[in-house]
Amino acid sequence: MAGQPDGMADLQQLFQLGQQMQGRLQELQTELAGRTIETTAGGGMVRVTADGRGTVRSVTIEPAIFERHDAEFLGDLVLAAVAEAQRRAAELLQSEMRKVPSLPFPPPF
Repeated sequence: MAGQPDGMADLQQLFQLGQQMQGRLQELQTELAGRTIETTAGGGMVRVTADGRGTVRSVTIEPAIFERHDAEFLGDLVLAAVAEAQRRAAELLQSEMRKVPSLPFPPPF
């Protein structure tokens, strides 16, 4: 930049790049909130829907499960379906994060 030392121009470029990255990350969060992940457990007896951030949006349980199984079994199925939905949301986030450009220097740690 004219009239500025090279170090100041570099710092300003890094600041602008950081702002662009922050904007892209905010867009990504909004995009992930609108995506849906659906998982099942117990042969489809329990169905969990989560958003791309891993927030559980719904749990559906087939009524027939109450006739043949106890509460502990049902709890295990719900836990398994929720854990799978959150694992898949984390994978989705990591996949999308790889698309975000990184800063031109390694992190300090």
